[in-house]
Amino acid sequence: MQITKVVVKNYRSLRNRTVAFNKNLNIIVGDNESGKSTLLEAINLGLTGLLNGRPIYGELHPYLFNVEAVQAFLADYKANKASPPPEILIEVYFANEPELADLRGTNNSLEEDVPGVSMMIAFNDAYSDEFNAYMEKIEEVRSLPIEYYRPRMADFKDHEITSRSIPTKTTLIDASTIRNLASGNKYIIDMIKDVLSAKQMAQLALSYRKMKETFLSDPTVDQVNTHLAGKKGEISEKTISISLDNSSRANWEMGIMPHLNEIPISLVGKGEQSSVKIKLAMAAAAKTQLFLIEEPENHLSFTNLNMLIASIAANASKRQTIITTHSSFVLNKLGIDNVILFSRSANTRLNALDPTTHDYFMKLPGHDTLRMILAKRAILVEGPSDELVVQRAFHKIHGMMPLDAGVDVISVNSLAFKRFLEIAALLRTQVAIVTDNDGDVAALKDKYNDYLGKDDVLISFDPNEAAKTLELQLLKSNGKDKVESILGKAFPTVEALEKWMGNNKTHTALKFFDTAEDWLVPNYIVHAVK
Repeated sequence: MQITKVVVKNYRSLRNRTVAFNKNLNIIVGDNESGKSTLLEAINLGLTGLLNGRPIYGELHPYLFNVEAVQAFLADYKANKASPPPEILIEVYFANEPELADLRGTNNSLEEDVPGVSMMIAFNDAYSDEFNAYMEKIEEVRSLPIEYYRPRMADFKDHEITSRSIPTKTTLIDASTIRNLASGNKYIIDMIKDVLSAKQMAQLALSYRKMKETFLSDPTVDQVNTHLAGKKGEISEKTISISLDNSSRANWEMGIMPHLNEIPISLVGKGEQSSVKIKLAMAAAAKTQLFLIEEPENHLSFTNLNMLIASIAANASKRQTIITTHSSFVLNKLGIDNVILFSRSANTRLNALDPTTHDYFMKLPGHDTLRMILAKRAILVEGPSDELVVQRAFHKIHGMMPLDAGVDVISVNSLAFKRFLEIAALLRTQVAIVTDNDGDVAALKDKYNDYLGKDDVLISFDPNEAAKTLELQLLKSNGKDKVESILGKAFPTVEALEKWMGNNKTHTALKFFDTAEDWLVPNYIVHAVK
C-alpha cells in the first residue's frame, strides 16, 4: 500500500509542509535540523499513534508544537486578537486501492477524495472555561498548556479510528537509538518479535516460564531460602525468600538477550548492531509495507555500508521505503533520481528541475550535489585556484574559514553555475557566484539576467574588462611589487608576470593562500564573501 504524500502542520520544526513520495524508494537529503527526522517521526505517529514507542497520549508535551506557531498564538492572545490555539495535524494520503476504501473521503486539508488517515492534536473545547482562566495570567505563560489537548486519529471520512483500522504495517528504524545495553536489547527484541511466528513466541514464553520454575528446585536456591526463612521476625514478620519474577512485566522479552557468535548483541560494535537492526526489521517484510529508515550509514565502515545498502535496495524494490541520509555514497548507491531535497523552508525533487539540469545532476557524482543541497549558504567558484583565493579572502575578512561559518565554497565548472542556481532557487539557499568577466561584461549580464537583483542570489564580478581573470584581478588590486613578493619571483615586465600567473594558476593561488604577507582582496570577491 503506497503513501502518496504527507501533510504536516505545526509539528516540531515543520510549520506547514507537504511532501510527495515515490511508490518504492525515497531518499530525504537535508542539513541537520532541517526536519528530516521529524518527518519520519510524524509519518510513524500518523500511522501508528505511537511516539517513542508509546501511545501519543502518554507522550504529549509542549515542545511537540511548532515554536513559531505557539509564539504567534501567544502574541495574538496578548494583543486581544481572536486566534484559536495551535493544532498539530499529520495527514497521510494513500493511493486509491480497493482494500483502503473504508479510509476514503474528502475530510483532509487538500480536500482530495482519496484514502487516508489523520492525527490531530487539538484543543479540547470541554476545557474552555479552565483554559481561559489559565490564560488570564498571559504574562506568565511561556508554553502551551497541553493538559487541555487531546489526540484524535481519524480516516478521511472523519470517522475516529485506531491504528488497527489501517491495513498497513509501518516499521521505523533509527540506527542511532542504541544508547545503552537495555535500550539496544529491547529495540532488537522488538525487531525479532516481528520475524517470529505466533507459535514460536508462545513456545518461547512457555520455555521461559519452565526455566523460572526449575530455578526454585535447585538445591542451592532451597538452602538460601531456608536460611532467609530463619530471619522471620528479625527483619519482617513475613517470610523472606528469593525467586524469579513471574509477574507480567517479567516476560521472555525482558529476560532474553540476542547473541551474535555467542556474544550478547548489546556488547558487539555499534556498526554491527545498526546493521543487524535494519536487516532484522527488513526481514519482517511480509508484514511491513512501509519502512522508515533514519541515517543507515551510522557507525558503518564503507564496506559494511555497501553491503547494507545493497540489502536495503533489494527490499526497497518490493515495498515503499523512506530513508534520511547525509551520505553522498548512500545517495549515489540508491539513485539520485529518488532524492527529495529537504530544507527548513522547502522540499522538492530533482525531477522538478529543468530536464537538462536534471540529467546533468543524474550523471554528476553525488558529492558536489549533496554539498549544494546541504549548504546553509554557498559560494560557487570556477575552479581550484578561485576556491583557494576565496577561502583565504573569507578568512581575512571574517577571521575564520568558510566552513566554520557554515558557508561552503564549491568549485564548479562555470558552464554549470546556472544548474546549481536552480537547486539553490528550489531550496531558497543563499548563494553567491564568483566569476571572471572574461572580457565581456554584457554577455555575462545577459547570461545571468534571470538572477540579477534577486535577494538570495549574488552574481559577483568586476566590470573592468581589462582584468578579465582572477590572476589579473589580484595583480590589479595589489600591484606588481606586492605580487612578486608573495610569489617569491621577479619579472622584467608586468606582461611577463601576467603570463606566468596565467600559466601557473594553482601555484599562484597557493602562494596567496599560504602567505603571511597582507594583501588586498579584489572588491568583487569582498562583496561575495561578506
